[in-house]
Amino acid sequence: MMIKLMYIANIIVAGWISVQSLFYPRSAWTCIFEENVAFSCTIQLVGALWFAIFILSIIGLWFPTEMGLVLVFQLIYKSLWLLAVAVPALKMGVPFPKGMACFFLIWVIILPWIIPWKELFPFISKIGE
Repeated sequence: MMIKLMYIANIIVAGWISVQSLFYPRSAWTCIFEENVAFSCTIQLVGALWFAIFILSIIGLWFPTEMGLVLVFQLIYKSLWLLAVAVPALKMGVPFPKGMACFFLIWVIILPWIIPWKELFPFISKIGE
């Protein structure tokens, strides 16, 4: 049940952000990226990535375990962004999208508890046997 709630959250958040970023990049630059990144077509590229997560999360409502790799992907890229961009920017006092960092942090804290690790990676349960 929790995994489906995560997909619903992805549908809402990634859906809204992806549409903003793809079709209204100036608006996304202001409200999502908080004008803390250079305005470029990269915003639309990120929007395309988030739109893919949106679509795959819709499929995840019907195939929650099978689509679990979408959640693993999110855990990896959000963790990397927090470690490589947000933490250094925070330490140096450099502007960065703080709202995005908060959302990413929430996802990174929640996802490890929701991802169906044993079903996605059955070899994990065989380690140590």
